[in-house]
Parts: sequence; C-alpha cells; structure tokens
Amino acid sequence: MDKFKYVLRWLLVNTQGGENRALILNELFQKPCNANELCMLLQLNYKTIRYHLDVLEKNNIIISIGEKYGKTYFPTDNLKELKEYFDEILVKFIKKVDKE
Repeated sequence: MDKFKYVLRWLLVNTQGGENRALILNELFQKPCNANELCMLLQLNYKTIRYHLDVLEKNNIIISIGEKYGKTYFPTDNLKELKEYFDEILVKFIKKVDKE
C-alpha cells in the first residue's frame, strides 16, 4: 500500500495537472462517470479529461468498464482504502486555491 500511496501523491501533488486529476477523482468518489460527464461537471476540455483518465488508469488509480464513449470510470479498491489520505490532499488544494 505504501507504493500506491506514493504514486497517488506523486500524481496529484508533484506533477503538472495534479489538481485536475484530484478534481476528477473527487467526482468519481461521488459516482462513476464517463469522460463526457466529467467534462460537464468540471468544465474541462474533453481531451484534457481523457488525458488525465488515461494517466490515472495506467497507474491503477482508477478502473474502467465499457468501451469508447460509454466507458465508465471507477475508483480502484486501493484508492477507496486511501479515501481519507486522498481527502487530506484535496483539502491542501482547496487551501491553496483560497490563498490565491
């Protein structure tokens, strides 16, 4: 689990686009979504959403079911186990935005 935690933190805090990935994961914790739903919810470009979903899926942070436009994304069990840790990271993003 430590390796997973490290990868999660790296993808959200130490890489460009981490804030968008955190927002995507936050939505997926609320309910599974496809890329188009995430575009509407987060007001981000479709290609941006697809890019971040691919990064998260390749790193086993999320899983998908279905194909093409109907492909729906879910948090992995490992991510669900680290929900509290994820929430701590999300709070830091919120505080950072409030300061700006």
